[in-house]
Amino acid sequence: MNTSVNDGAAITTGVMDPELRSAIGRIARVPQLLIACDYDGTLAPIVEDPSTAVPLPESVAAIRALAALPQTTVAVVSGRALRDLAALSRLPSEVHLVGSHGSEFDIGFVERLSPELVAVRNRVRDALREIAAEHPGIRLERKPASVAVHTRGVDPQIAAAAIEAVRNGPATFDDVTVTQGKEVIELSVVATHKGTAVDQLRTQLAASAVLFIGDDVTDENAFGNLHGPDLGIKIGPGDTQAGYRVAEPLEAARALGLLLETRRHWLFGERAVPIERHSMLSNGRTVALLTPDAKVSWLCHPKPDSAAIFADLVGGSPAGHFSITPERGGIPLGQRYRSGTMTVETRWSGLTVTDWLDKPARETTPDGPVVVTGDSTLIRVLTGSGRVRLEFAPRPEFGQVAVQLQPLGDGLLVLGSNEPFALYSPGVEWQVGNDGGYENAKAVVDLSAAGGQIVLELRFGTHSLEHHRVPIHDRQAAAEQPWKDWVASLRLPSTSRDLVARSALTLRGLCHEATGSILAAATTSLPEELGGVRNWDYRYCWLRDAALTARALVDLGSIEEAEGFLRWVDGCIERTGGHPERLHPLYTIDGYELGAEAVIDTLPGYAGSRPVRVGNLANHQLQLDVFGPIADLIAAVADARGSVREDEWRVLDNMVEAVRRRWHEPDHGIWEARLPPRHHIFSKVMCWMTVDRALHVMRQHGGEDRPEWKDLRDRIAANVLEHGWHEEVEAYSVAYGDEDMDASSLWIGLSGLLPGDDPRFLSTVLRIEADLRSGPVVYRYHWDDGLPGREGGFHICTAWLIEAYLRTGRRTDAEELFAQMVLTAGPTGLLPEQYDPLAERGLGNHPQAYSHLGLIRCALLLDNMLKQ
Repeated sequence: MNTSVNDGAAITTGVMDPELRSAIGRIARVPQLLIACDYDGTLAPIVEDPSTAVPLPESVAAIRALAALPQTTVAVVSGRALRDLAALSRLPSEVHLVGSHGSEFDIGFVERLSPELVAVRNRVRDALREIAAEHPGIRLERKPASVAVHTRGVDPQIAAAAIEAVRNGPATFDDVTVTQGKEVIELSVVATHKGTAVDQLRTQLAASAVLFIGDDVTDENAFGNLHGPDLGIKIGPGDTQAGYRVAEPLEAARALGLLLETRRHWLFGERAVPIERHSMLSNGRTVALLTPDAKVSWLCHPKPDSAAIFADLVGGSPAGHFSITPERGGIPLGQRYRSGTMTVETRWSGLTVTDWLDKPARETTPDGPVVVTGDSTLIRVLTGSGRVRLEFAPRPEFGQVAVQLQPLGDGLLVLGSNEPFALYSPGVEWQVGNDGGYENAKAVVDLSAAGGQIVLELRFGTHSLEHHRVPIHDRQAAAEQPWKDWVASLRLPSTSRDLVARSALTLRGLCHEATGSILAAATTSLPEELGGVRNWDYRYCWLRDAALTARALVDLGSIEEAEGFLRWVDGCIERTGGHPERLHPLYTIDGYELGAEAVIDTLPGYAGSRPVRVGNLANHQLQLDVFGPIADLIAAVADARGSVREDEWRVLDNMVEAVRRRWHEPDHGIWEARLPPRHHIFSKVMCWMTVDRALHVMRQHGGEDRPEWKDLRDRIAANVLEHGWHEEVEAYSVAYGDEDMDASSLWIGLSGLLPGDDPRFLSTVLRIEADLRSGPVVYRYHWDDGLPGREGGFHICTAWLIEAYLRTGRRTDAEELFAQMVLTAGPTGLLPEQYDPLAERGLGNHPQAYSHLGLIRCALLLDNMLKQ
């Protein structure tokens, strides 16, 4: 890079200043960006005849493309009259034009001058005409609210005399504002300048930051008003308040080009890894997601619903990641789970990365177990013979908290976060750098020189960098054995046995052992439509989803998860103060109400799908279906165990009481549409199922006879069977009186309310198949839910239709659809919430409990059919 010094600031020529590049990288990632540029000397080079000044093609291309980006506004703020600026620049309407140093924001400005100011302006024009006549070569530029006196190309003595005449004459008039520029002086009857113009644009557009580029003395007013995350770039020599400087307009065009590239990448998440190709790590305390090339792209701490430390998944590299790649590059040979575990291996030729989440290490002492490593630990073992690049970029609180990385002994300390953590990495020489204002650490390691293995341990809840006394292979075996033992205890079907085992492990991985709660999914804001707004936070425990998840595991022979979940539900009920009907549809991992739904506008979203949300507004909805799956789970647990525990009786009684109090009300339904409540068929069926399963438990497990429950069950059944049937569509639709179909209405038969051979159920299945099935998927609905955009088919709805096929005697159709559903899984067997049959890729949060429990249930049902 070549630099020359002029007036105290370095002028960059050739290669862009790394500090300027870094500053552009930072401002490119703000939520709402305003880019403002001068025209002459900035977009267009200075020429002798101002009427021939045309912008550089490179500048025009960058400006046009930037103006077309979302959340990005471009303005040209010039001293020229607005009409002249528009005629010369020929920029598209998406680019805002501001003329006369901020006096003109639109063509009709002159009509808004008061009569008094018009008189002053005319007086100034007359005086300046006389001065120009007396000084040959002086050129006047008339504008709606001002007159500019140009001296470019004029003999210096004549120019100086003319400027003095202006300053001693019309510049002294009342209500006249003087602006001095390069070889120009302008007299205006409106007290404004480029700084106030940029401030006005900033306010109108609610811009998060401003990038201003200019070359003239008049641009200093804009530079002087920049603050906070704003960025000023001065072109050429001269004193300036701008933070950065380039030599000429062409280099400014290159800066705009870099801004375009960086912002486009930030906004649209180019090269986003397909959602279904991510693998999940879990230790029962938190979860993490890995890309196919071993990048940790998602990890929240200390719990799955806490803020993310690595959020690359929804924010790109600036949002935090932990990457490992061969120095030579290349695509991995493959990625797989170690059989029966939550350990992931990613393989290249000469390199294998083995990842797992470890629980806190404990030592047995005379006083009992003692935690020695604080909290969860992400362990990454590198084996092989090649050279490997490492990059560690933690970004706590979704990148809202800047941290310091301090190399110390055998690793790195992460300082500045409320939760301490450290990276134990013996033998690694880290280089700490700065990326967009955030520190990261990079290293290159030679596995051959290191004896063929390097161990990296990201230890949470501690700053300890002490060596662990247990060998790493023993620790891996200890972490994997409980998963293997659990899988070995399951009653797995022969149908898709390995995929069912992976689904079961995934569901168990979504269970939070300390509380008993179960996540609906591991992530937030993975989109239901790429680039769309249907992005929700699923890192919480929905009563319905969790009950269905636990029920799937009970069906496989594991009741531990169901028992823990029901204890968690009992605690939630207790906190209602005797009002189980006031249960929320979802709670935090700890069983408490969520905070308000919020948007993290500094994150661009997966593949540019914004907003990224934290929290979920459905927390405040009325969803009367949630009681049914819980009662059904209690019945399944009781049948599997042969008895009912005291807390389970208490939960069951509260579920029926909640239904008794509110079953007749409209609600928001299973799909949580942000619309007025309706009498949803699914909700009514689930209310019926609540009481039906409670009566089953009473009959089978020694409870008291409850005739009032029988009456309640029968009244609900009569109501939904009569009012839910839509004569015109010949099916049970989404809600009473609505003709639109909904996949959840399949539960009119799946619940047992109607037998499989009932003509009304048969007709409903056919109608849902015709309206909502598309190849390998079934959509939830096609009715207007009040949100823009579209979504993919839901795997859980596909599973429901498969079960409906089996119940109605269509086994071949069920087998074919199940085979198609299985093919949509990612390479390591994981399923997100949805699938787009046209784009052939997964959508929605990942991995999704609904999807995996649906797959398990279908495999079990198909297996049972084969045995008959």
